[in-house]
Amino acid sequence: MIPNSGSYRLANVRLHASLTPAVAVAFDSDGFALADITVADGRISSIMAHGRPTVPTDAVDLAGRIVLPCFVDCHTHIDKGHIWPRKPNPDGTFMGALNATGADRAARWNAEDVARRMDFSLRSAYAHGTKALRTHLDSVAPQEEISWPVFETMREKWRGRIELQAACLIGIEGVREKTWFEGLAKRVAAAKGVLGVVTYMVPDLEELLDQVFAQAIKHGLDLDFHADETDDVTAISLKKIAEAALWNGFEGNILVGHCCSLARQPDLDVLDTLDKAAKAGLAVVSLPMCNLYLQDRRADRTTPRWRGVTLLHEMEARGIPVAVASDNTRDPFHAYGDLDMLEVYRMATRILHFDHPVADWPQAVTATPARVMRLDGVGTLAVGGPADFILFKGRSWTELLSRPESDRIVVRDGRAIERQLPDYAELDELMVK
Repeated sequence: MIPNSGSYRLANVRLHASLTPAVAVAFDSDGFALADITVADGRISSIMAHGRPTVPTDAVDLAGRIVLPCFVDCHTHIDKGHIWPRKPNPDGTFMGALNATGADRAARWNAEDVARRMDFSLRSAYAHGTKALRTHLDSVAPQEEISWPVFETMREKWRGRIELQAACLIGIEGVREKTWFEGLAKRVAAAKGVLGVVTYMVPDLEELLDQVFAQAIKHGLDLDFHADETDDVTAISLKKIAEAALWNGFEGNILVGHCCSLARQPDLDVLDTLDKAAKAGLAVVSLPMCNLYLQDRRADRTTPRWRGVTLLHEMEARGIPVAVASDNTRDPFHAYGDLDMLEVYRMATRILHFDHPVADWPQAVTATPARVMRLDGVGTLAVGGPADFILFKGRSWTELLSRPESDRIVVRDGRAIERQLPDYAELDELMVK
């Protein structure tokens, strides 16, 4: 359907208001408008309302199919991806995942193993329509000396197809090793990465957060936290991160992931945390698929009672930037997933009620994570911008989110890519137990 030439027009496409902010057309109650897009030399040269009763002969009539910008996946773990066949989670719990992953990392994560699994993950993400991706890299010693060079090589290999970012990942207790942690911050800065830690309620949390912020300020790094991935109502590290950002006067970007316990806390505590998070300029990413899998697995009952997601609606109402992302794929933290952001958005819509109205929730997988990642011009469709978009068969939200859309067309620089998903059999030799 997409011409293999430098210039063409796509007529009668359905665009969403939240993702085409500069287009002056009339949008319906679902946020859609029919429009014509002209592409020339890999860029969008015009977007105009589709008001013609007939489609010009030089255009491709898409009959009202939805066109979205390429996805931005701001929280993944492609260094862990696809180890499930050789190291499954024994009971589906968070501790089961932590222990299984730690054992596999110590035994198997050499440079070749990490590189092959990373590349497999990126080929999947690219075929599904992802343009930018941030991965966390387990950086406990000595893994940081293995995974960071692999990531830097992979970033160069994928340049122009997927914009890659990386954040280091260590438990907050690792910050107590001040000399080692400063060395890690320098390593991250040299790789143009993001400083990241996992926070939980240790007695010296405030002191350790000060050290994290100090290193981020010293090296000019943005921050990315895992926080409160638990149902424990006493887990309030999101609030502690916001307070630390305020008293340290931090001016960089801060993304905080998970924040599950917030949904179980008393209302007054929630309001205090949200007010501080908004004032501190935090952004929050929820990981609905992974946390639906991990959270509320208990030995004393078998049916989960809550969804494991955080309060994105309340955050969005306070102006806190919010996103959803893939998180783990086929590893002990999440047995499923394929870095398909349409699947993530479909699941988020059902779990988090991104509907009635849809409003600007589509930005949670496009424009908002792009801003958090400092990617100008990514996640929206605009005249003069790159012709990077995805063409679906669905003509409404209910059509789009009811089927996998496995035959979607991904367009990069104005041309349809060859969407070839990698075969799991490629990794078989890595999976021998």
